[in-house]
Amino acid sequence: MAGSPSRAAGRRLQLPLLCLFLQGATAVLFAVFVRYNHKTDAALWHRGNYSNADNEFYFRYPSFQDVHAMVFVGFGFLMVFLQRYGFSSVGFTFLLAAFALQWSTLIQGFLHSFHSGHIHVGVESMINADFCAGAVLISLGAVLGKTGPAQLLLMALLEVVLFGINEFVLLHLLGVRDAGGSMTIHTFGAYFGLVLSRVLYRPQLEKSKHRQGSVYHSDLFAMIGTIFLWIFWPSFNSALTALGAGQHRTALNTYYSLAASTLGTFALSALVGEDGRLDMVHIQNAALAGGVVVGTSSEMMLTPFGALAAGFLAGTVSTLGYKFFTPILESKFKVQDTCGVHNLHGMPGVLGALLGVLVAGLATHEAYGDGLESVFPLIAEGQRSATSQAMLQLFGLFVTLMFASVGGGLGGLLLKLPFLDSPPDSQCYEDQVHWQVPGEHEDEAQRPLRVEEADTQA
Repeated sequence: MAGSPSRAAGRRLQLPLLCLFLQGATAVLFAVFVRYNHKTDAALWHRGNYSNADNEFYFRYPSFQDVHAMVFVGFGFLMVFLQRYGFSSVGFTFLLAAFALQWSTLIQGFLHSFHSGHIHVGVESMINADFCAGAVLISLGAVLGKTGPAQLLLMALLEVVLFGINEFVLLHLLGVRDAGGSMTIHTFGAYFGLVLSRVLYRPQLEKSKHRQGSVYHSDLFAMIGTIFLWIFWPSFNSALTALGAGQHRTALNTYYSLAASTLGTFALSALVGEDGRLDMVHIQNAALAGGVVVGTSSEMMLTPFGALAAGFLAGTVSTLGYKFFTPILESKFKVQDTCGVHNLHGMPGVLGALLGVLVAGLATHEAYGDGLESVFPLIAEGQRSATSQAMLQLFGLFVTLMFASVGGGLGGLLLKLPFLDSPPDSQCYEDQVHWQVPGEHEDEAQRPLRVEEADTQA
């Protein structure tokens, strides 16, 4: 299962050398450019005569903890549904997120918080770095099982740069509002991964089709990821919104949207399922679409009813996508989407962006009062109308799709370089290609008996 000796020798050197190079280069850049911000630096903080209670740590760190758990536990376990790829799903999530949060601290720092020759970091930069890592893990879901760890690190290296540029264009140059990242995180990550998967299309992947499904215990473990993501998603969307009513409203809208998407998912799953039975793939994924669809509009005056309606729509669309559109995506468009990121992040992300266009276009001083400045500062200042804001929100969606598509194409060409180690068509979705799996070298007599073998011997 490990492959030829030359292949094993290449694998032995490729990942260690790449990890050492990336970590070394990142460490040098941190030493030269990264410094504590004034809320973290001991001298600067005490020089300002601030109260410790005013430090952003006490307002932002609880949200950071929730986002961090989503990235490392939620995303990791959500992808362990593959019956023989659990080590890789959790392990590669761990690896990519650990690298992405360092690299994105630099990229986002150069774009957002670079002054006096340095990048200044604090708890908000930690949250932003985790957001970027989330986009990378969404892309991972599209190519999971068909790529090696060295390829995935190079994917992250490119994607983090493009994520940072796209985010800067939308949030700073266009003034787009996207608190929970329907565009910058979900849409970007999904379509970057889908285009990447199209470039890496494997016509002979049928040889590994028998490993692509789940078994009872792998689906159960994947539900752990679902529950973590579902519980913490209100923190994800509200982590960096304005303190006070804005953050409160964002969490509330997300909370109701997730609840409605769950009921929509159960309803549609039973409706389209065989003999009216539920499909665990739908429940694991589509129930989360409510968090995605309100990412852009959750800080706006969406209203509780609007959150429920949006969540229900996202849950139904996502479920129908898993049932009907995923097979078409592979057969007609040659996109092999392992985790169905198009259904959970792609379509709900686009719907979320369009919902943001609608809600932004309806923004008025009467509806928001003095709170308009924290949600739409340019409208409050009279620099643009609500209609102009809505049009820029829509333009931001097209910009995101452009960056994601071009980036995914470039990433695919990069990952197709012949010296990069990737599993052969017959060994995709198999942990033993990259991991030491307990029991793989045992004699047959020492292996745990399968149920049918135990019955025979009895």
